[in-house]
Amino acid sequence: MAELALIDDIRAASRLMVRELGFMDATVAASDYPPSAVHTILEIGIRGPLTSGELGEFLRLEKSSVSRMVRKLIDCGELRETPDELDARSKLLSLTAKGRRTLEALHAFGRQQVSGALAALTDAEQRKVREGMMLYARALRQSRGEEEAAA
Repeated sequence: MAELALIDDIRAASRLMVRELGFMDATVAASDYPPSAVHTILEIGIRGPLTSGELGEFLRLEKSSVSRMVRKLIDCGELRETPDELDARSKLLSLTAKGRRTLEALHAFGRQQVSGALAALTDAEQRKVREGMMLYARALRQSRGEEEAAA
């Protein structure tokens, strides 16, 4: 097991990143949406059409939370539902034209935010940040999978 000081330093850095990225606010990324809705728009935009079930599994959200959020995004004109050609019982969620504009705004905001932070670092430090974050994210996912398998 890692030493306690290392664990506490990583936890402190994680909390600071959450705050600095604006995830303590009611809405994020210069949008009118909460974090779960922003992530929904980003992931559907990146991955393509998804079912509500796939979205909930990917975002690690409960079915009822996904259902309410998806309904709001449809009502706001960001998402549309279309029948799944492979499974008539399922509906695929995809971005509307408005959703694609929102996606581009989210990407622009996020890229500017990261670019501003990276500007304070050397090229070597920037690569170290990328590598460390990717390793840590992968380890978190692996750890969660192991915990779920044990439960």
